[in-house]
Amino acid sequence: MYRLLFSLVIGRVPAETAHHLTMRLLRAIQAVPGAAPLLRRLLAPRDPALAVHALGLDFPSPLGLAAGFDKDATVFEALGAFGFGHVEIGTLTGRPQPGNPRPRMFRLPRDRALINRMGFNNEGSSSAADRLRRRRRPGMVVGVNIGKTKAVPEAEAAADYVASTERVAPHADYLVVNVSSPNTPGLRNLQAVEHLRPLLTAVREAADRSAPRRVPLLVKIAPDLADDDIDAVADLALDLGLDGIIATNTTISRDGLASAPAATKEAGGLSGAPLKARSLEVLRRLHARTGDRLTLISVGGIETADDAWERIRAGATLVQAYTGMIYGGPFWAHRMNRGLSRRLKGSAFATIGAARP
Repeated sequence: MYRLLFSLVIGRVPAETAHHLTMRLLRAIQAVPGAAPLLRRLLAPRDPALAVHALGLDFPSPLGLAAGFDKDATVFEALGAFGFGHVEIGTLTGRPQPGNPRPRMFRLPRDRALINRMGFNNEGSSSAADRLRRRRRPGMVVGVNIGKTKAVPEAEAAADYVASTERVAPHADYLVVNVSSPNTPGLRNLQAVEHLRPLLTAVREAADRSAPRRVPLLVKIAPDLADDDIDAVADLALDLGLDGIIATNTTISRDGLASAPAATKEAGGLSGAPLKARSLEVLRRLHARTGDRLTLISVGGIETADDAWERIRAGATLVQAYTGMIYGGPFWAHRMNRGLSRRLKGSAFATIGAARP
């Protein structure tokens, strides 16, 4: 039904317009008393074997919504009601910014992919912190993803990240340093270890002095890193005592796409099915390097329960998706959780955590 609706109606609406309409609907759900709790009772993960304890937190399912959808922490409670085990909000920047000029989001249906060059459009970390402070369901796991304000020079990036950290750390269940979006000039330069070490050290110190408890800290990396650089980031994460790595962000590669060149030539980060193989490859490399010393969250090309199961069997503690939901519809997370339960019951493992190598 959703596929027909997508092909006849949703797919004909500009991608960003469809996103804004969806956000309005989610805000309406949150505003109606009892609506979100009712959805949660119907759609939330029910299988206790899917529960995951990671980062010192309890997740009802390993499946989460990746950053980029709820940029300003306005609808995470409604999103959680649709079956996600956690929601990551952001990316937030130290200052409000409008992002890049429109159009800046493009669908590639033949590839089940998206290209975006949003440019961290958001109202700033201060506004999001105010919303997170007022959240009504504190038991829900909400991660906060922070990035660099475009107008801030690279030499001042650490101070920008620290400003956001001081605002959101008291209200975040976990914190993610995003240095891997391709849509902020110079941002990916911060993945180099010589730049990343002082940045992560500054964020860790800011989180520790701002929050009443230790907030888990992760870094999100790009799929376009060379293998040696992936190893270097993994070693740095271990050396600094980070809690985990999120792999991966969107890619600038356009290899193997079936869509028309007019669509694939758009600048920006590619997400969705074409990222599947590289994201899995990066995950396996990270797991081989770090074992169980880090929490690995796998993102990129996850569309089915089989995809999520493969990531868990390859070493992921948690998985995230965004584009899979865009093409799968509002009940996608619910179906994914049911599919994971079936995979688990047909396996030799009693719990989803036991399925990790």
